[in-house]
Amino acid sequence: MRNSLALAALSLTLAVPAMAQERSVQIVNESGFTITNFYASTLGAADWQEDVLGGQAVGTGQSAVVNFADTGECTYSFRAVFDDGDEAVQDIDVCSVTSVTYN
Repeated sequence: MRNSLALAALSLTLAVPAMAQERSVQIVNESGFTITNFYASTLGAADWQEDVLGGQAVGTGQSAVVNFADTGECTYSFRAVFDDGDEAVQDIDVCSVTSVTYN
């Protein structure tokens, strides 16, 4: 199973606005394999929901941005599926992380 070796975290230094805002996490693929499917579900969700890539793939050296509505939830389980059948599953705090790299 591939591990995420590089997580770039950015702490929020601005006051939280009264209106909810969208959070974004850049998914960077440096694995040498194509990410064919990517899922993000709130921690403890019963299933993975739909593929957030919408049928597109993220080749090695490429990236994609995943947007999350600010629902008060910060921790999501990410599941990347690679073209060789391997998977990487990890929990990510989308309130503090802006990028996740798969190596």
